[in-house]
Amino acid sequence: MSHAQAESVIRNIICELVQRCSSHGHEVSETLAAFMIKAAVMDPTNGFDVDRTLTSQDVQKLTEICLQRLTERCSPFLDTVKMQVYFDLNYTTRSEFVAEIHHVVDSKLIPLSREITDARVKTRDQAETLYRKITHYVLLRSGMGTPSDTDALHQTTAALQSVFPQTEVSSFMALLKKDKEQQLKDLSMLVTGVRIFNRASMTTDSVALSGQDLVPEVLREVLPVCGTALEQELGDCERLVWRFTSALETLTEPGTEAAAERGVSVELLRQALYNVRQHQAFLNMLMADVRASVQRVERLHNELTTQLQELRDTVQSKKAIPSAQVFPMFRSMSRHWSALQDEAELLHIFRNLASNLRSFVESQAQIFSEQSVDGVLQGSQVKSDTERKSLCAEKPIDPAEGSGPDTVWLAPENAEDAEVQSVQYSGFCGHALVCRDGLLLPGSPQLGLLKYKEKLYTFSSRDAALQFASAPEHYISQVAERAKRSPELIQLLRLHRQFSCVTPYTELQSGERLLVQPITQNSCSTQTDTHPVESYMDRTYEWNEWALRRKALQLADLRSKRTHSTQTNMSHLRRDSSTQTYPPKDAVGQTTQDGESSVPRPLVYLSGLRGQRDATMAKVDLTRAVDE
Repeated sequence: MSHAQAESVIRNIICELVQRCSSHGHEVSETLAAFMIKAAVMDPTNGFDVDRTLTSQDVQKLTEICLQRLTERCSPFLDTVKMQVYFDLNYTTRSEFVAEIHHVVDSKLIPLSREITDARVKTRDQAETLYRKITHYVLLRSGMGTPSDTDALHQTTAALQSVFPQTEVSSFMALLKKDKEQQLKDLSMLVTGVRIFNRASMTTDSVALSGQDLVPEVLREVLPVCGTALEQELGDCERLVWRFTSALETLTEPGTEAAAERGVSVELLRQALYNVRQHQAFLNMLMADVRASVQRVERLHNELTTQLQELRDTVQSKKAIPSAQVFPMFRSMSRHWSALQDEAELLHIFRNLASNLRSFVESQAQIFSEQSVDGVLQGSQVKSDTERKSLCAEKPIDPAEGSGPDTVWLAPENAEDAEVQSVQYSGFCGHALVCRDGLLLPGSPQLGLLKYKEKLYTFSSRDAALQFASAPEHYISQVAERAKRSPELIQLLRLHRQFSCVTPYTELQSGERLLVQPITQNSCSTQTDTHPVESYMDRTYEWNEWALRRKALQLADLRSKRTHSTQTNMSHLRRDSSTQTYPPKDAVGQTTQDGESSVPRPLVYLSGLRGQRDATMAKVDLTRAVDE
């Protein structure tokens, strides 16, 4: 069977499961169907051999098993798997939530923004219409009202006119489309900051700086309700978890009478415990996000109040304030206001996630009533997770006790290391899971942490810790086998790394096996020349014939042109020049006079010094006479 054929077979099984479940009145997603196929193949009780090719009988058997599991009614196992799939598809990090919130806001404003940026203004009425649209855009982006609210519209119009008068519409239309979009966002921030300042200025100083007027209305509605409702729901879930844990602990206690005699199915009770434990884990995650969001709201509110006070002091102390001084303050207040609105949307999302999770815990409530659980307990004390941990704190394990070559015991005072390195099995005791028929008991860090192969383990009792430390590989493999029979434990106990060899069925890499061994990967790098062959790029090259013709016409036209320059009043003083002159000076003329004592200068010329060999030198006296 080739890779394409195997992928086609798995895809056909998924599509058939979705279609047959729909015909039975059950809406099943492809993700849930793929996970159920994976769970059925991993379960050793189903008898699938992962080392051989799927036959037609195997495909039919796999389809029937998955169909039976997906169409069960009042099944805590199915509800737990559905809960895990729903949470994985809808829960993400805070940054991604915020990015999605911003994307939704931008997508709602795209039509109005396109109308503004693509508008053509030729008349005064068109300019007024465009200015009205800009006002609506600013109002909607600020989240401080709607265009149908007359007061909010008037306040937005007044604030917009203070930073962007209607006479600036012509300058706005001369911008490029990207610049228009950026200016719209900048105007929205400025107008939002101005409206926040005006809202606070209309009240007294004490109310404006300490009241809830600086908090968005949507945040004021959801903030006091979300945390309280989630805490109450988490408390109810925890009490149910403690009751189911105590009941299953009683049934799995050695020497206890059979569960059938008490009218309770251990398998269903175990599935119900996994269901509420998973619900508790998700609620704890949401509760942590809500608390972080509440703290962030308090910090943003304090910073916004401080900025408002600074702006108020700046405005009151001066009659005229430059825009370069106050506009950054308006923008900063707008950013804090938008951050508060994001926190409100996040609280809405967390609240909706928590409310949607309730539908996945209804089956166990229908199967196990309070009377049936009380019948199992028979007056036994119901211990909370905190009480169970405190019982183990009295006798901590000595770090030198039971340490081996690969095992190291961490003392209780070093239990904070568990915050840095994640504790295995989500903090549950692996020994109790194996030896008590799938019972989930919370481990106690005060007892000590076992570090085995750079992983931390915690235990519910001293004996369980010592037995696990004596043969850790045995218990680790047994936990994996338990997870194969109960696939909901893979996510609940965070066992994804142990089952990393199981590939998703929609991304199957081998046509002959459903389970493939993981591919070992190593990081490597190689160095190559950026440009092995020197390339020549002619910047003046032009392939378009019409562009060449146009350039030729321009060059021909330049032949008949003449370069000239003109000096204007703006340019004649731009160049510094200097001239060197000589000032006139007083001068006198001097003439010679004959003096009686003047005699001629003697002058004698010797001839014949050069020339002929036999010539004789002659002396010629050229001195002028005295009387001349």
